[in-house]
Amino acid sequence: MVDFASVSLTALKATTGLFGLSKLTFIPLFLAALTYYNYDLYDPENQPINVKSINKEYDFIVIGGGSAGSVLANRLSAIKEWKVLLIEAGGQESIITDVPILSLYLHGSRYDWKYKTEPSNTACQAMKGKRCCWTRGKVIGGSSVLNTMLYVRGNRRDYDNWASMGNYGWSYADVLPYFLKSEDQRNPYLARNKYHKTGGYLTVEDAPWNTPLGIAFLQAGEEMGYEIRDINGEQQTGFALYQFTTRRGMRSSCAKAFLNPVRLRSNLHIALNTQVTKILIDGNKRAYGVELVREGGVKQVVHARKEVILSGGAVNSPQLLMLSGIGQKEQLAQHGIKTLVDLPGVGENVMDHIAVGGMAFLIDYPISLVMSRVVNVNSAIRYAVANSGPLTSSVGLETVAFITTKYGNVSDDWPDIEFMLTSASTNSDGGSNVKRAHCLTDEFYSEVFDEINNKDVFGVFPMILRPKSRGKLKLRSANPFHHPLIYPNYLTHPDDVRVLREGVKAGLAVAETQAMRRFGARYHRKPVPGCKHLPHFTDEYWDCYTRQYTMTIYHMSGTNKMGPQSDPWAVVDPELRVYGTSGLRVIDASIMPQITSGNINAPVIMIAEKGADMIINYWTQGASGYHSNNLGYPHGYVKKRDLYSNLTYV
Repeated sequence: MVDFASVSLTALKATTGLFGLSKLTFIPLFLAALTYYNYDLYDPENQPINVKSINKEYDFIVIGGGSAGSVLANRLSAIKEWKVLLIEAGGQESIITDVPILSLYLHGSRYDWKYKTEPSNTACQAMKGKRCCWTRGKVIGGSSVLNTMLYVRGNRRDYDNWASMGNYGWSYADVLPYFLKSEDQRNPYLARNKYHKTGGYLTVEDAPWNTPLGIAFLQAGEEMGYEIRDINGEQQTGFALYQFTTRRGMRSSCAKAFLNPVRLRSNLHIALNTQVTKILIDGNKRAYGVELVREGGVKQVVHARKEVILSGGAVNSPQLLMLSGIGQKEQLAQHGIKTLVDLPGVGENVMDHIAVGGMAFLIDYPISLVMSRVVNVNSAIRYAVANSGPLTSSVGLETVAFITTKYGNVSDDWPDIEFMLTSASTNSDGGSNVKRAHCLTDEFYSEVFDEINNKDVFGVFPMILRPKSRGKLKLRSANPFHHPLIYPNYLTHPDDVRVLREGVKAGLAVAETQAMRRFGARYHRKPVPGCKHLPHFTDEYWDCYTRQYTMTIYHMSGTNKMGPQSDPWAVVDPELRVYGTSGLRVIDASIMPQITSGNINAPVIMIAEKGADMIINYWTQGASGYHSNNLGYPHGYVKKRDLYSNLTYV
């Protein structure tokens, strides 16, 4: 039996202490009601089990319990004969992480690694210290616990491009089955077509609540000549209401989706609050285990009979490879680390989606997501009892649009800008958590937004889909507990500035449609600090603006690039095996050779599904090695399910 009062009090303490919500007096009632009406979800016995003691040996060790690691742990432990250890540096989720509208309150909390980029002169000028905040999940479920839950697969051309770069088996036709494998599509209309499926672990659903602005955005798109379509289906260009990885209006993190249902498997051990400090590699360059530190400073060595799988994400994975002696020889030598495998691509090729922040459009009606108005007792009870209402909103994200600027090819359905169209903007919480989450300086926020605090607005956030700028990640020291140095190099390629500039202009055009003008839509014209010397609405002004409020969308990727052996910057091969080693793979967003055209959580889950199949196929072949067959695929790359017949599924 759940002690409702105890659970609610614990969550309240976490909420008020971490997110500064003590002034929201509805919180105790909200948490009590939420726990009472959803006790099955919040029973601690329904969460992944944190093992008290870790065995000395497992078949597979998965490092990182985020989106990719959760999938891998589920799929590999489905084979009863295999013992799997999943290691996560963070702890459990809480009640508060489930509430979609509160996602920005999690930034900078104990669930966040709290990374920051190094100071820049090309971007993030409105941020404290000219440093962008890189929120990454330090919790079971990883960044899927902190993100905005958007389900976007990217464009078919993205994956065909991966294949054309020498990554066999990664074309759109190859990866689509793995998107479908995970999906449990709750929209009955979409579930009927070949691009969607029901029955998977990952729930995908429409928002249970929208403001009138959501539909108005669709109408604006039609006025601009765009189709309303399923952006995860046959074509991407056009407008659509977002779909979310939520279940009955609550966040469905990858831990909830993939780990909670299999928590009682005896062959799956999950070690929380445990950080891997080194991957152990023998003289034959084979990964045979890990060194780790558990909560309380307890150190341990754990061996892997078959493979070590690194799923720490685009920051942690390259950092751990370098700490283990895999990376650029010169950089490792600077920190006294012996080079075991000289791979210059580790930590290079940093990619991220950035958007132009702060484009707020005032309206005349009280229909937007003003936090002081919608976060109240009535909303809390509606959420707790019916899983509906404004608290199910993902910080106002309602409609998505994919468009092509003049720098792209309109005819090939490979857009270069994504609009995130919202029923809120930076000012909608009165200058509290959005400002903090985006790391804006008080001076910048005060000058631009103070006069419209808590006023009704909608937002347009133009996001560049395939940036050409590339960054790098370096070790700060040989200490595994020190954050690495992050140089994203945003907007260092002139084409990125040009594309974003055109995205801003198209965003302004959305507000000029009749669909939006009927709400009295008008752009908040306040010139931003740092750009006042430039004539407003000129190209020069918008170029300056993008360098001020440079908003990361937290899609860090590419730091362990996948590529053929002929690519000197490739870190993993198309089977996701680290070059120069055996028994070691990287399976997460860091392997992307080119970032996908859209939000990346769904592609990361796909990568993990495909990676899990590669591992299973390889080991059911007797680990006899890979050699090319007449199809150009390695011997281990097979799709037939009869390979599994000699194994027992749980």
